[in-house]
Amino acid sequence: MEEDKGSPVAEAEEVVRRLLGTIEVIAEISDYRNAYKKQFSNLSRRVKLLAPMFEELKDSREPIPADAVRSLARLGDALDAASELLRFGNDGSKICLVLERDKVTKWFQEVTARLEQALDGIPLNELDISDEVREQVELVHSQFKRAKERIDMPDDKLYGDLSCLYDKGNDLQIKPEILGRLAENLQLSTISDLTQESLALHEMVIASGDPEQSIEKMSMLLKKIKDYVQMQNPEMGTPSNQKTKDYVLTQNPEMGTPSNPKVSISEGENKVPVFPDDFRCPISLELMKDPVIVSTGQTYERAFIEKWLDAGHTTCPKTQQKLRNKSLTPNYVLRSLIAQWCEANGMIPPQPPSKQNKPTSACSPAERANIDKLIRKLSSSSIDDQRSAAGELRLLAKRNVDNRICIADAGAIPLLVNLLSTADQRTQEHAVTALLNLSIYDENKAIITSSGAIPGIVHVLRSGSMEARENAAATLFSLSVVDDNKITIGASGAIPALALLLNEGSQRGKKDAATALFNLCIFQGNKSRAVRAGVVPTLMKLVTEPDGWMVDEALAILAILSSNTECKAVIGDLQAIPVLVEVIRSSSPRNKENAAAVLLHLCTGEQEQQHLAEAQERKVMGPLLELASNGTERGKRKAAELLVRMTRFLEQQKQAQAQIMSQAELNHQSQLPSTVADEVLLLPPP
Repeated sequence: MEEDKGSPVAEAEEVVRRLLGTIEVIAEISDYRNAYKKQFSNLSRRVKLLAPMFEELKDSREPIPADAVRSLARLGDALDAASELLRFGNDGSKICLVLERDKVTKWFQEVTARLEQALDGIPLNELDISDEVREQVELVHSQFKRAKERIDMPDDKLYGDLSCLYDKGNDLQIKPEILGRLAENLQLSTISDLTQESLALHEMVIASGDPEQSIEKMSMLLKKIKDYVQMQNPEMGTPSNQKTKDYVLTQNPEMGTPSNPKVSISEGENKVPVFPDDFRCPISLELMKDPVIVSTGQTYERAFIEKWLDAGHTTCPKTQQKLRNKSLTPNYVLRSLIAQWCEANGMIPPQPPSKQNKPTSACSPAERANIDKLIRKLSSSSIDDQRSAAGELRLLAKRNVDNRICIADAGAIPLLVNLLSTADQRTQEHAVTALLNLSIYDENKAIITSSGAIPGIVHVLRSGSMEARENAAATLFSLSVVDDNKITIGASGAIPALALLLNEGSQRGKKDAATALFNLCIFQGNKSRAVRAGVVPTLMKLVTEPDGWMVDEALAILAILSSNTECKAVIGDLQAIPVLVEVIRSSSPRNKENAAAVLLHLCTGEQEQQHLAEAQERKVMGPLLELASNGTERGKRKAAELLVRMTRFLEQQKQAQAQIMSQAELNHQSQLPSTVADEVLLLPPP
């Protein structure tokens, strides 16, 4: 029986769900920067050892005492702090981690102390947990107690080298051996390493609110390391098929070759070196002048990626991944590499375009006057005026970014939000679609959410016409690009309405619902909401439909949800193993990857043995071996992890079978007449 919201039982269940959710988030963080790798790994390992206690509390039928619930809630706060620290260790700049070692060490001490104090306050004897789990928690508690008194500092030599280089600023005479040690110890020896460090460095410094002096000094420090690495390996960044031969193209302005090389080109050849692929914008294929990094880590020429984003796209052009946000971070390291390569090849390095203030809107006075007129009609008491004005604004907002800016600046958004609750379905449809089109421009997202639009959009999603519901789902997806909005939208009741649209909508409606659910479920707290809304059975149905037109979306969502404990139980009940094995065997590379991710999550829970046995019966080993060899990078990793688990399972099965056979032989001998048994024992070995 479901407990009333706010009851002691419901409060206890929510605390346990929160604890499990935080552990799941921490379990997904695995790649720590090398300066504190040991410390981060130890913290993560100790925290994950608490998971069995939370699982047993979740499954227990005994009520959790009120004082224990409060203690567990304090532990949840401490785990959130640990999760934040571990995420920092995963995403943060290697340079910052070393230079800020005093702050990082203090952070470790504070988190460790909070975890120890929280564990100390939990009355383990009052909880319905096994003796084995209780002993494990006590062991973790004692480990944290020892750890809070001593936090190992990173390598003193590494800190000294980096501090020396940082303090020198732009001074010359840096010893090459120091730069060499830093490049090696910080693992900054490839373009990929340097680019990743540049992105992490700038994101951290900007987030700290100190983007001026620090970013300049650390960028110069990184540039010195890069210059040293480039000097040691002049061909770094050159495609491998060009390292052994001087591959050239005929000079052609349309192909992006420099129009004014520093050195003359002989008449007989009229050739210039080919630019390394890493230096070309993936959109224009031209040499980048102002390279910037998007949230997926890919680098583009600023002008071309801005055009892509202004056109309303929300994906990375190269990887097709959804962009977490639309921020653009200058890639100073790559710009420096391009300049150095050009210098070495006798070309003038490309200069980034001069910064210009973008006009708020390019709408003409007549267009502005028309928009003002339409906005006055939105405020009219006539439903016909409201309907026609909302419809025209919908079309104008669809047309271009200038209209989107102008309509928002004129104050239309709050008026459109008010029309979401109108009884006239056509007006409601125009209003939600106009907001969808306006939200394509990033700056309008904040205005839409601050105007209280989300409850109104959810209302349309529940009760509007089918077209209005579809556009409401698309609007929620657009707004959920902003991470904070994922939380707000999930808490607004949108997920059950999206689940309903996913089940009963038109093809377009199902697509819109799927994209919105995918984005919302990136936030850990929305996963349980989606499972309880009945999304999983619908997704499994979409995976198995004969036409297969929604398989990609369904598997992508399942891959995100399957890390959730509740979701794993539901998928297991739906007999999903045969379906997943068949996808791994015969579907597209991306679908194989996602199916392997779901299967891996199923094989790491309480029913691991059962699921592994069923997967073995379905002859999963062959498809996994194929995926591990020829799949996507993520698919290879998931397949490899599954193969390890499967191999261990098969070895355990063999050992168990051998024990059964041995016991059966002993039992058989014990049942023989004593004289026969004696004769058997006296027989010489074969």
